[in-house]
Amino acid sequence: MEIPLSRPDITEAERAAVLAVLETPHLSLGPKVPEFEQLFREYLGVRHALAVSNGTCGLDLCLRAMGIGPGDEVITTPFSFIASSNCILFNGGRPVFVDIDPQTWNIDPNRIESAITPRTKAILPVDVFGQPADMDPIRDLAVRHGLRVLEDSCEALGAAYKGRKAGTLGDAGVFGFYPNKQITTGEGGMVVTNDDDIARLVASMRNQGRDGMGWLAHARLGFNYRLSDISCALGAAQMRRLDDILAARHRVAEMYVRRLAEEPRVRMQKVPDCCRISWFVMVVRLDDRYTREDRDRIIDGLRAAGIGCNNYFPPIHLQPFYVEKFGYRRGDLPVCEALTDRTIALPFHGRLTEAEIDRAVSVFRSLL
Repeated sequence: MEIPLSRPDITEAERAAVLAVLETPHLSLGPKVPEFEQLFREYLGVRHALAVSNGTCGLDLCLRAMGIGPGDEVITTPFSFIASSNCILFNGGRPVFVDIDPQTWNIDPNRIESAITPRTKAILPVDVFGQPADMDPIRDLAVRHGLRVLEDSCEALGAAYKGRKAGTLGDAGVFGFYPNKQITTGEGGMVVTNDDDIARLVASMRNQGRDGMGWLAHARLGFNYRLSDISCALGAAQMRRLDDILAARHRVAEMYVRRLAEEPRVRMQKVPDCCRISWFVMVVRLDDRYTREDRDRIIDGLRAAGIGCNNYFPPIHLQPFYVEKFGYRRGDLPVCEALTDRTIALPFHGRLTEAEIDRAVSVFRSLL
């Protein structure tokens, strides 16, 4: 029997919430949108939460609200889903990649300052795999150099850094709700901020540039980046179950950690004592004795055995479009490249059974 790489945690509560919306005339721009946003505000303790079509749209809107434009530079990590860099390009800016910490796999704060130029306008750290970036030194650098900070927390709902929730550590934060995330709305995202100006601009731009002047009055260039009531009803039901969802994912992660902790041929992402990780995926790094070809062979073997897996992530700077546009080459960011040559994501979701985990680990070890 196949074990999927991921699956959403959907119960009768979510199904009932969606069906209830279908009994109303409010499929969009109805009461479920502010309800979902209020649950987010209360959970994170922020002034503003704005539902958007997906995390990519949220990142795009935040950078626009921060004034990022042509010629501006934004410092970010190459080890992420490609959207965290593409959103900079959407606005005419340039992503400036800084290598990662070899243990936490997040952007290395010690490398950021040397990348700052007169064109630098912002820093965009990513909470990779649900682990917050080391935000205090990043914030200190931003204050010293007059930069904005946009926290990509699309993978990190429920995580915390020094007692503060992920997504609340920059000028704005963004969450994503794709089906493999901690909660899902199918597609969807949320912008959170305590900055009134950012919130006002994001609210306007997500809704065709409207600004309280009437349905056909548009104050600025905007987009249809709204999230429907159907999606928000699903999201609100998921938020009410969030503690249980996170606990289930933590239980599965702990079973993996116990089984792989003494395996000398693999390493796991280091979680500093100051962080609480919110498990997004179960990614392991093969030891340096393995090559990228070895990793690919192991992935092929897992899939042949019916075990869902993938490589997470290919480095952004070596994606074909970035190589063509910016001339990046292997060796430019060696820590990231060494990691991405050896990462494997094993099956992970909150409903995995112990037997399924045992089978996945057993097959994985046999392929090692």
